[in-house]
Amino acid sequence: MNVVFLSPHFPPNFRHFVRHLRALGANVLGLADVSYDSIDHEVRSNLTEYFNVVDMHNYDNVLRGCGYFTYHYGKIDRVDSHNEYWLETEARLRTDFNVYGVKTDQIGRIKRKSEMKAVFRKIGLKPARGRICTDEKSLRQFIDEVGFPVVAKPDIGVGAAATYRISDEKSIKHYLEDKPKHVEYIVEEFMEGQIVTFDGLVDRDGELVFCTSHRYSGGIMDVVNDDAHVYYWNERVIAPAVREVGLSILKAFDVRERFFHFEFFDKDGVITPLEINMRPPGGLTLDMFNFAYDFDCYKLWAELLVNGDCERYKEQPYFIMYASRKDHIPYLHSHEHILHELKDLIVHHERMSDVFARAIGNHGYILKHEKIEPIMEATAKIHALR
Repeated sequence: MNVVFLSPHFPPNFRHFVRHLRALGANVLGLADVSYDSIDHEVRSNLTEYFNVVDMHNYDNVLRGCGYFTYHYGKIDRVDSHNEYWLETEARLRTDFNVYGVKTDQIGRIKRKSEMKAVFRKIGLKPARGRICTDEKSLRQFIDEVGFPVVAKPDIGVGAAATYRISDEKSIKHYLEDKPKHVEYIVEEFMEGQIVTFDGLVDRDGELVFCTSHRYSGGIMDVVNDDAHVYYWNERVIAPAVREVGLSILKAFDVRERFFHFEFFDKDGVITPLEINMRPPGGLTLDMFNFAYDFDCYKLWAELLVNGDCERYKEQPYFIMYASRKDHIPYLHSHEHILHELKDLIVHHERMSDVFARAIGNHGYILKHEKIEPIMEATAKIHALR
């Protein structure tokens, strides 16, 4: 099996995908625009070959690299990166090389928030009202319809970068002056409720390999804009309403052989779809999957590709918490104190890449227990302020 893996070096934990693919006998063909020597040794040692393109944003460069792989290794069987940023590039490559998976005629509805809403409505869900507003007039017309506040975000975007909460005349002016000029924005009515997710992996037939649900302490938009810390945890038993909506979306979007990450608002048990992501959730969430289930999700995905099947999981033995810290926040307890005091709960911690720090902190801790109360108390200690 020939698997083209775009940017196999980033983020660092994706090296486990490469390692397991190679261990199962696949040719792992890496393609990126960084020098071979700058790639982590573990990744390099598990790549069958690496093609260094000049610019990953130049599709002709990427196309040439895949052409090279085809000439030397035969037909490409899969193209992936697990990275939101490269989903459109993946789809073009799959279309041009006739590779299994999402192609260009399907990418719009899983990348554009405006098209996601159309699918949500088609299956009877009620997403937040939203509209692509191209100028001040259309923005004000939408605000007149739904009222303040509203949220403006790129129709195609990653995370909460360049996202605005518009609540008055001053913020309208700031948004119009500050937003990127060549990016199409969708404006949505503001929804209240807790952010809850439906995450997991499905096989080639669209059947669940595993799933879980996370609840967030606050919205990532506010975390980014306020430069605050965040925490989120899995639910050992997924709320029935979340599962029902999540499964209906999986079917509507015909998700196959992919990780998925769906985001909802939960307001007193009423679930409102926010957006879908056809890739794994970011940060250390893949590792949280592993701790929650006592398995290796990187290996499960590789087995799906290479063998066509893998073991299935339903029961989650543990609650898992991710708690972040920001360098600029004056915490009561030192990092060393936290590691010593919570040594029976902390199963992993690491310094986070600066690229992700605004959203998920400069340092991340993963905590594990059969009950939620001990890790909630520990999180409060991690975040206690002087």
